[in-house]
Amino acid sequence: METITLDNITTKNKTSKRVSGSDALILSLIAENVKTIFGYPGGAIMPVYDKLMDYEDQLHHILTRHEQGAIHAAQGFARVSGEVGVCLATSGPGATNLITGIADAFMDSTPIVCFTGQVYSHLLGTDAFQETDVLGVSMPVTKWNFQVTCAEEIAPAVAKAFYIARSGRPGPVLIDITKDAMFAEVDFCYEKCTKIRSYIPIPETKDIRIQQAVELIDNAKRPLALVGQGVVLSGAEKELKEFIEKTGIPVASTLLGLSALPNDHKLYTGMLGMHGNAAPNIKTNEADLIIALGMRFDDRVTGKVNAYAPNAKKIHFEIDKAEVHKIIKVDVTVLGDVKDTLARVTKMVSPNAHVVWRNSFKFIDDQETSRVIQKELNPETGQITMGEVLRHLNEVTKGEAVIVTDVGQHQMVASRYYKFKNKRSFITSGGLGTMGYGLPAAMGAQIAAPHRKVVSISGDGGFQMTMQELGTIAFNKIPVKMIVLNNDYLGMVRQWQELFFDKRYSATSITSPDFVMLAASYGIDGQKVTDRKDLHAAVQRMMDSNEPFILEVAVEAKGNVFPMIPAGSAVNEIVFGDE
Repeated sequence: METITLDNITTKNKTSKRVSGSDALILSLIAENVKTIFGYPGGAIMPVYDKLMDYEDQLHHILTRHEQGAIHAAQGFARVSGEVGVCLATSGPGATNLITGIADAFMDSTPIVCFTGQVYSHLLGTDAFQETDVLGVSMPVTKWNFQVTCAEEIAPAVAKAFYIARSGRPGPVLIDITKDAMFAEVDFCYEKCTKIRSYIPIPETKDIRIQQAVELIDNAKRPLALVGQGVVLSGAEKELKEFIEKTGIPVASTLLGLSALPNDHKLYTGMLGMHGNAAPNIKTNEADLIIALGMRFDDRVTGKVNAYAPNAKKIHFEIDKAEVHKIIKVDVTVLGDVKDTLARVTKMVSPNAHVVWRNSFKFIDDQETSRVIQKELNPETGQITMGEVLRHLNEVTKGEAVIVTDVGQHQMVASRYYKFKNKRSFITSGGLGTMGYGLPAAMGAQIAAPHRKVVSISGDGGFQMTMQELGTIAFNKIPVKMIVLNNDYLGMVRQWQELFFDKRYSATSITSPDFVMLAASYGIDGQKVTDRKDLHAAVQRMMDSNEPFILEVAVEAKGNVFPMIPAGSAVNEIVFGDE
C-alpha cells in the first residue's frame, strides 16, 4: 500500500488526502512531533492499532503490561523531557485503568494527552460491551476532555488537546473516540492550535504587582524563597539562580521543586514539608517575607494553616489564578509565567547578601545533622538504613542521575538525601501520592532521556503494585536501574501506626517474592544485599551496567523517617525522633 506521510497531506494550504479516522489520529500525532506513545490494545481501539503498523518508522509504540503502566510511563516521559506524554487505551476497563494516572497528572500539572477507544456512536448510552462514560469519570481530573463521534473532529480535537495540555499550567487531556469515527474517511489537513477563545493560559502581569514585590523584597530583613514545580515547568531555573544570587535570599524547595537548583548551591537550605529539612521549616515561621515561586502552599508544606509564617509578608508568583489565596492569604500576587515575572523582578531589586539571616540556618542544620542525618547515613550497627543506600548512590552517581520514586518512606528518604546537580532530575508522585507510580514512570523517563542514568527507587509495597512492567522493560531493553528498599512493611503507614495509633500495626506487614529471582525470570540481571559490606560494590555494579538491573536491599524493618512535622502541627513544631 502507499505510505501516507505528512509531506503530501497534512500541512495547511497543501492538498489534502482522504484517509481513515485512524490514519488521521496517527498523522495528527506525528504533526505534533510525537515520537513515542505508550499503550495497550483492545476491541474499541483496534482500528488505530491496526493502522499503527503502517507508521512504525515514524511513531514508536511501547506496549506496557497494564494501562496504569502506560499512563505513568507517559508521565515520566513528560516530566523528564518537558514534552507532552501520550498514551493510548481501549474503552471500558482500559479507559478506567487510566484514571489514577490522569488524576495524578492533574494534581502534579503534568502535560499528557490520553486517547481512549469507545463503542460505536449509535451504541452510546446503551451499556454496550465495554462501554464506560469516560468523559463523566475523567471530567474532575482533566484539564479538558472531549468525545469524538465523527472523523472530521479528530484532527481539530488533537490540535486543541496538545495546546491545552502544554500551555499555561500544564495538565492532562483526554480524547475519547468512537469506533465508527476511526473507520470513517475524512479529507485530512492538520493545523496546529495556537489559541482558544476565552482560554487565557497565561494571565496578564500587572506592573504595579512587580513594583510591590520589589519593594517588599528590598525592605525584607529575613526573606525566604520557596521553590515549587512551577519553576521547573516554566524552565525558569536560570532565572531562579539569577534572582537569589543578586538578592542573597536563602531558598528552600517543595518536593516537586527539587532539582530546580543544585543541592550544593550556597543559598539552598533544603526541602520543605512534613519530612523536609528542619532549618527551612523552622525558619519559615521566623521569616519576615515569604516568596512563593510556582508553588501552591500544599498542606504538607504549610502544616497548621493559622500558624503558618505569622511574622511574614507573602508574595505569590503564580500562573493559575485559582491557587491564589486558596490556602494562604498573601500580600502581593504576581500573576504570569514565573520565567518572565521573576526575571522582571530581578532586574529591579537591589543587590543584597543577608549574611546574618543566612548564617542563622546553620545552628539548626547542625542539630539535624547530629540528631538525625549522621545516624541515618552512617549507622554504626544494626540493619542497613534507607539513607545509607542513598549515600552510596550519591557516591557512585555523583548526583548526576534522574531519580524516580514510588510513594512512602523511601520517597522521603530519596528526596532528603540525594544530592541533585541537574534540572529535571527528580520525578515522583506529589499531590496524589500514588503507590505503583515509580517503576513505570522511570521506564518512561529512561525512554525520554536515553543518554541519562535513570534510577527507580521503590519500597516493597509500591513495587508490587506495578511490577508487571518488568515485562515491558525486558522486552524493550530499557536500561533503567531499579532499587527496591525492602523492610517487609508498608513503611510509611507503619510509621504513623507506631507514632499515632499506639503501635497497632494493622495490615502493614507485607510479604514479597524474591525480587531478584522474579526479575531474572524476565531476563533482567540483579542482586540482593543483606550485609552493608556488600552495598557499595552492588550499587557500583548496578550503575556500571548498560542493561536493566534490579537491586534489592534488605533495610531495617521498623526504621522511621525524621524529622517530622506531625499532622495538624505548625511547621516549627518539628520532631527529631530522639526525644
